[in-house]
Amino acid sequence: MPENEPPGPSVPDSRAVPRKRTRLSLVWFIPILAALVGVWVAVTRVMSEGPKVTIVFHSAEGMEAGKTKIRYNGVDIGTVTTIRLSDDHRRVITTAQMAPRTEAFLAEDTKFWVVRPRISGANVTGLGTLISGAYIGLEIGESKELKRDFVALETPPVVTGELPGRLFVLKTTNLGSLDLGTPVFFRRLQVGEVSSYELDRDGKFLTVTVFVRAPYDQYVNPNTRFWHASGIDVSLSASGLKVQTQSVLSILIGGIAFETPATGPLLPPAEANTVFTLYGNRVEAFEPAAQNPQTYQLIFNESVRGLTPGAPVEFRGIQIGEVADVRAQINLKTFQFSIPVIIHLDPRRLGVKVLETSSGADLETMRRKLIDSLVSHGVRAQLRTGNLLTGALYVAFDFVPGAPPVTVDWSQRPVQLPTIPGQLQATEVTVEDIIKKVDKMPLKEIGDDVRKTLTDLDLTLVTARSTLVSVHGTLDNTGNLTGPNSLELQQLGNMLEEVSRAARSVRVLADYLERHPEALLRGKKGEAE
Repeated sequence: MPENEPPGPSVPDSRAVPRKRTRLSLVWFIPILAALVGVWVAVTRVMSEGPKVTIVFHSAEGMEAGKTKIRYNGVDIGTVTTIRLSDDHRRVITTAQMAPRTEAFLAEDTKFWVVRPRISGANVTGLGTLISGAYIGLEIGESKELKRDFVALETPPVVTGELPGRLFVLKTTNLGSLDLGTPVFFRRLQVGEVSSYELDRDGKFLTVTVFVRAPYDQYVNPNTRFWHASGIDVSLSASGLKVQTQSVLSILIGGIAFETPATGPLLPPAEANTVFTLYGNRVEAFEPAAQNPQTYQLIFNESVRGLTPGAPVEFRGIQIGEVADVRAQINLKTFQFSIPVIIHLDPRRLGVKVLETSSGADLETMRRKLIDSLVSHGVRAQLRTGNLLTGALYVAFDFVPGAPPVTVDWSQRPVQLPTIPGQLQATEVTVEDIIKKVDKMPLKEIGDDVRKTLTDLDLTLVTARSTLVSVHGTLDNTGNLTGPNSLELQQLGNMLEEVSRAARSVRVLADYLERHPEALLRGKKGEAE
């Protein structure tokens, strides 16, 4: 291009212009709206459904997925959604959908159970399920920690946490006729029931939990005694026959009674879950506890059938201890069989009071002197029958006149006290002595003498019979002599008349001589000399 050529018109630079986007089509609006609505519905439903829980049962009897409800105080708060077996096929795992705002119900100690018709003790529960079907009951726990997995109770609790009152724990070796719902009595008034029981792990005791309703729970203090009130207590004493029972209900299903001793300090009510001992009867419950019991051993060489641990040990009718153990032993040197009986004696029950003892007095020495004194005066142990119907035996200490002297060896462990044969054995010995004496009698000679005596008696009877016949003949002859027309009788009459006249003459003569005794020398006056 020539340099002197004028410049042409200016041309603007080119640039990229972005393409204008089109608006969203109405076709996409509907799906987006539907998705938003779906998300909102899902979130709302999840937030309104409440939590899900898993409950493990031993059996699914009466439950049905989608129908079985979870109820609390009669209000439905959940529904069972699924039911399946566990991997080991031993349990049933259910999943339940809870109602909204029930998270606080699911505490760590919350309890679930299946409500069915049930008869336990004096309680009949769950009758409504005969029409509506079984449902799951719930008791809200008090723990602050929450969880979602639970194991249901095998049996429903007798007492729920909403009922005012307190639970107490009883320890016993024998359950007796107790069951869930068994009534608890106070002064023959039903004030509670048995809520649960279980065997301890060591198998020695049973733990029974009882619930005492308010306001009667305030009468339970640390000194309260509990005992079995089952059946009828019959006692026969000098004052007559006594029959004691709590109620007709306790006779049929059993029961527990409690009472606080009238004597002693007034204590505040016992705390919940306080442990008490459950005694067998009222007498045992109020029996004073042994203080410093002493262990002794008794050796018997007779049958101890009917003597069991717990049998009383008495001193002249006063119980001073009990039998602790009954066993057997054989002396390998003499091969003699004997039965040692271990007893526990309570010195306090002897009623001996040590007065004016110095602070340094040796009570053990005094106790030994007391035992030695009693033994030296003839105190011995003996087995006696306590019940003729059952054959139960007990150990009795008493003074035995003429007992051979015995000394107590205090070096033994346990110390052995002297014994004498029991009443039955003594009777057997007496009978045996009588039999031996009878065996020593000359029964054959005595029999021969008796036979000879009977023969002589027979001869005597024959002679007597002949004599009687002779007498009978003599009496017949006498009858002939004394007949009304017999000559001998007439002659006898004449002779009697002559004797009578002679007697009159003698009487006249005696009278004359009494008046005139000189007539014996001079003769009768008026007669010639």
